[in-house]
Amino acid sequence: MGLYALISDIHSNYEALTAVLEDIEQHDVDQVYCLGDVVGYGPNPCECIDVAMQCDVCILGNHDQGALFDPEGFNSGAERAIFWTRAQLENATDAQAEERWDFLGERPRSHRHGDFLFVHGSARNPLNEYVFPEDIYNPRKMERIFQLIDKYAFQGHTHVPGVFTEDLSFFSPADLNYSYKLDGSKAMVNIGSVGQPRDGDPRACYVLLDIDEGTLNFRRIQYDMDTTIEKIYAIPDLDKFLGDRLRVGR
Repeated sequence: MGLYALISDIHSNYEALTAVLEDIEQHDVDQVYCLGDVVGYGPNPCECIDVAMQCDVCILGNHDQGALFDPEGFNSGAERAIFWTRAQLENATDAQAEERWDFLGERPRSHRHGDFLFVHGSARNPLNEYVFPEDIYNPRKMERIFQLIDKYAFQGHTHVPGVFTEDLSFFSPADLNYSYKLDGSKAMVNIGSVGQPRDGDPRACYVLLDIDEGTLNFRRIQYDMDTTIEKIYAIPDLDKFLGDRLRVGR
């Protein structure tokens, strides 16, 4: 049991990932779980996969799948980025080049640990379904997802952190003062994004989950954003918008 660090949606942002890992090292963490989208959008796919391979659990994300197969449902910028990402993996000649492909291809779509379900998208569609804060106004959708959750579900995909409760409420990290107590009632937790936050806060986001105490804490971490943005600008196949959005967390 113990303390778990939950990360997601790294999106090839090595500077954000290393800053988050440095913060994780300051805590007595027993396990590190990655909830998918190690690659896509950002400039360092190989380096981020190498780090993800060291995680205790790593789940498949839709961008990870897009690097393996033809991307589906991506906008043009995301599609160009994933084809560029695939080329980086294909052209790599270092000792771990083949291992990276094997690693992505072997990722599960979900992971269960007692009362805890871990997915990338949702309990209903672990790979691709988005659950946004405004979905609390879509009770049919939310009730169907909650029916598939035994107790607690943790996910990423939207890059918007927060807690959904079964009474169809949503609480942002700021609403919760960055801490939440799992009280036995069902909850769906979006752990936010390490590499491309979209909740208006440009800092990297991850969650520390104390399984024994039933508490979770959202962590926001500053990182060397300028270096990441400069790398994106230097790669013609990566839209400059992918760098610009990092500054505003959108």
